Amino acid sequence: MTDMCVHYNPDSPENIRQKLQVDLPLSYPSETWPGYRAPIVRRKKGARAEMEVLLARMGMIPPWAKDDAIGKKTYNARTETVAEKPSFRHAWKAHQLCLVPMLGFYEPNWETGKAVRWRIRRQDAQGFAVAGIWEWWKPAGQEAETSFSLLTINADGHDIMGRFHRPGDERRSLVIIPEDQYDAWLDADTEMARTFLSLAPLRDFTSEQAPQPKKGETASLL
Repeated sequence: MTDMCVHYNPDSPENIRQKLQVDLPLSYPSETWPGYRAPIVRRKKGARAEMEVLLARMGMIPPWAKDDAIGKKTYNARTETVAEKPSFRHAWKAHQLCLVPMLGFYEPNWETGKAVRWRIRRQDAQGFAVAGIWEWWKPAGQEAETSFSLLTINADGHDIMGRFHRPGDERRSLVIIPEDQYDAWLDADTEMARTFLSLAPLRDFTSEQAPQPKKGETASLL
């Protein structure tokens, strides 16, 4: 199975606060990897029309997990199998949908014969949100942990996303949620959510080579 988005730049607290009108007294790294905590947007419990933002761990930890090691493999959920895979099916069937605010994400470009890090972002450098699912995990004797996974879809032949990963591997893309459909996504049941899981043309997006950050640093679009 092809790994897709392994790391990305979360949108800034200021941008999230301005766009969503939510309180965000949080700080987090400018680049997120599996195991890192980054902001997600979901419906506040008991308040269907109200959004909340919280820090959640990238890499879903299902309720039945004995420890958090599984999160190293569950940062992406394939839309084709999200309803059946044991790691994801509870979150999906429980309508635990979220938005993951980003400024850009990274993929390997193999056109030179070697993996070169490229960044995908909006042409205007503004933030966007992708579809995700979240889960709540409470191990015995420990504090509860909220985690999430990014939903991915086939992108073979796509003008932008079709350029990434090794030759012969399946191309994948994140699912971009248009800003005017944020509420609809968060409120969707499983049948309606399926209608969002398609590959957008990404006309407003671009891709570019992105140098690897120096040791001890993270690349930033903030």
